[in-house]
This record gives sequence, C-alpha cells and structure tokens, in this order.
Amino acid sequence: MSARFQLVIDCADPDRLARFWAAALSYQPEPPPAGFDSWDDYWQAAGLPEEDLGIGIDRIADPDGYGPPIWFQRVPDAKTVKNRLHLDVHASGVDLFASGAREALAEVRRQRVDAAAERLVSLGASVIGALSDEATGHYAMAMRDPEGNEFDIN
Repeated sequence: MSARFQLVIDCADPDRLARFWAAALSYQPEPPPAGFDSWDDYWQAAGLPEEDLGIGIDRIADPDGYGPPIWFQRVPDAKTVKNRLHLDVHASGVDLFASGAREALAEVRRQRVDAAAERLVSLGASVIGALSDEATGHYAMAMRDPEGNEFDIN
C-alpha cells in the first residue's frame, strides 16, 4: 500500500504563498478539521501559542483529491540556495508522442506553457528562462514563486 503524504514548503509568508500556489495549481484552501471554524481555532485548542496563530491560509488541497495537500510552514530563515526538489506544473496538456503531428503539437505546447507562465507572473512569479530541446520537442519555462522557490511549467 502506498503512503499518503503532504508536501511542506518552508516560507516567510504562508498566506501569500498558499494563495499563489492555490491559483497556480487550481487548489483550494484546506478546510479546518470537523468541529472547528478555522485552523486557528483548531491550533488554539491544541495548545499552539498565540504568536503562532493568525497567519492566514497556510494549507491548500486538490479539490478533486488527486494531488497531495500542501502546507506552507513559516520559518525564520530565508531561502539561500537552489531547491533540491521542485514542482513541475503540467500546463500544456500535450503529449508529443501521442500523435504524428509533432511540430504542430510542439507549437501548441509552447503557446500553452507561455500562457501559463504569463498568468503566474501576474500572480507574483518570475521567469528564470525557457528550457527547450529541439531534438525532442521539449519546451518548459523555469520560474520562481513569490519567495524565490524554483518550479517549471511544462
């Protein structure tokens, strides 16, 4: 049996990153456990200190239940090096090996990736650069989220 897991992203501003990634992935804020009106109510009942409450949205989940939940954990130290793990956001919906019209599909993929990258820039991401391989038709966009965490759109 496979193990269930959540992805944890260390950050300075959980609410900002949770909102960004919810929009980027079409996720929603994760509802608090049954019997609680908010996560703050839950954590207060669990004994979390007052100074750790009130950070806003810090958990998001796939509304369809396919992807893992993501928790944005507030940490005091800033990001200093390249991520050892990053997300690949599949935005193109194009499988270049599914059809013989490879060149046309590669152009559709490029347009969709570029459109997704533009949308995420409008939400606070920044572009690192295009990742392209003419031989395979691979095209992706390397990006950073609002706190500098690297991810790819492909």
